[in-house]
Amino acid sequence: MLLEKGKTIGELKVGQRAEFTKIITEEDVQLFAKATGDSQPVHLDEAYAKTTRFGQRIAHGLLTAGLISAVLGTKLPGPGTIYNWQEMKFLKPVYIGDEITAVVIVSNIDTEKNRVMLKTECFNQKKALVLSGYAVVIPPAIK
Repeated sequence: MLLEKGKTIGELKVGQRAEFTKIITEEDVQLFAKATGDSQPVHLDEAYAKTTRFGQRIAHGLLTAGLISAVLGTKLPGPGTIYNWQEMKFLKPVYIGDEITAVVIVSNIDTEKNRVMLKTECFNQKKALVLSGYAVVIPPAIK
């Protein structure tokens, strides 16, 4: 059964939101490249990046998306949440030094399948939308 806006189940409520803000650092980009093996020069080589349409190095898109995972696993729904799937669009580049805010909003709760659908967005310090999408998670427990 899908719940409509304003309805609740357990501690989750359609329309509920949470966010996490982080400044993307040089160290973040280096560690992400090391952890994933993604050594694409647009992320790591300033001389190369200057020749691209971005004009400077950009952070990995999935590094930005990882901030959504931080919200899901620590705030909403919170610890014990299992990421089921994510659909997203990368709308603008994220540069080293950008302050990114990941926002998660509960859009649907399916009590029969024990799934929660969430709108997921990331904004930079200028309030520009840099990533937009939806995630489905298995919450720790729907009471």
